[in-house]
Amino acid sequence: MNRLCRPVRMHIASVGVSKFCFLFSLAFCGLLLLLIPALQPPARQVDLPQPRPQVRPAQAGPSHRVRVPGVSLHAGETDSATELSRSSAGRTEGTRDDIHSPNRGVDSKGGAVPGGKGGRLSGSRSRDPLDFKDIFIAVKTTRKYHKSRLELLIQTWVSRAKEQTYIFTDGEDKELQMRTRVNLINTNCSAAHTRQALCCKMSVEYDKFIESQKKWFCHVDDDNYVILPSLLGLLSSYHHSQDVYLGRPSLDHPIEAAERVKSDGSVSVKFWFATGGAGFCISRGLALKMSPWASLGNFISTAEKIRLPDDCTIGYIIEALLEVTLTHTHLFHSHLENLQKLPTDTVLEQVTLSFGGFENRRNVVSIVGGFSLADDPTRFKTVHCLLYPDTDWCPKLDHGHMN
Repeated sequence: MNRLCRPVRMHIASVGVSKFCFLFSLAFCGLLLLLIPALQPPARQVDLPQPRPQVRPAQAGPSHRVRVPGVSLHAGETDSATELSRSSAGRTEGTRDDIHSPNRGVDSKGGAVPGGKGGRLSGSRSRDPLDFKDIFIAVKTTRKYHKSRLELLIQTWVSRAKEQTYIFTDGEDKELQMRTRVNLINTNCSAAHTRQALCCKMSVEYDKFIESQKKWFCHVDDDNYVILPSLLGLLSSYHHSQDVYLGRPSLDHPIEAAERVKSDGSVSVKFWFATGGAGFCISRGLALKMSPWASLGNFISTAEKIRLPDDCTIGYIIEALLEVTLTHTHLFHSHLENLQKLPTDTVLEQVTLSFGGFENRRNVVSIVGGFSLADDPTRFKTVHCLLYPDTDWCPKLDHGHMN
């Protein structure tokens, strides 16, 4: 009996030791769990990223002033400068710039003009560091006007911008090209003053501009005088990468045409266009967007679809297809307006001038200088000598003044 009880007691004792060890292990583990956080070094505080403060878009100031050089061909020079006041406050989509001031002639007022698409300038109105080498000036002419019109331009304003000026004509004139060293381009278009011939020349102008890699495309006719410092000052107040279409309409209302590009012509479309007779300018950023309807002969086919001449087709592509608004400016002038009403003291601040031609020889700007009206019926020589009195053929007078 005693032999049987001894193993039983030993078994009970070993079970008790096992329970004790198990309980002791649990207690030890629990103690470690409690001590671990206390034994760890204090955590280093990390700066959490702070939310970015909300910044309101900068409001444009009440006016954007650009100095127009007097007779300099560089934007940085401001000799006898003219201030171009461009109000940019409160400009919204669909706004047109009416650039005209009775006392300075170049004041821009931001205000809505009825009609037109809701185009806008892409980006901010930032000043573009600009030199004349960045501007492509296209002059449209015809062979029969080389003598009566083109030579006057070459003698005056073109002589100051030969490298930037490209003359688009419809016939060879090697003698004129050799004598004057101008960029004379034979478009091989018809010499007729028809819609097709005009659009043919404009198509070549556009393609040549795109090839040139220049920042601005400006088109004028062979009866325009371009006041180069004013042109540089005006374009410098925009940026060439923006959608900019500058010019003067010949009508007081948008033109209406059948829409045959986006539809079958059963609907009409209204748009503004800048008359080519006064000249217009297009930024490179906008010109590149015109490519599907203007490049490599597409301009001619677009014009045929809407059955309108060259300057109207430019307006159609920009306003109706691209929905970019024409910026109206009174700094460009054509023979269609009464040029005698232009205030005398603002003549040299304009961008382009014109003259009446055979049908109205008296329609010229009122300006006094070293030439009589008989010697200078267009007044282009008088304007040129007031701008550039050092020209060798100008009368050697005191720097003329205007009445």
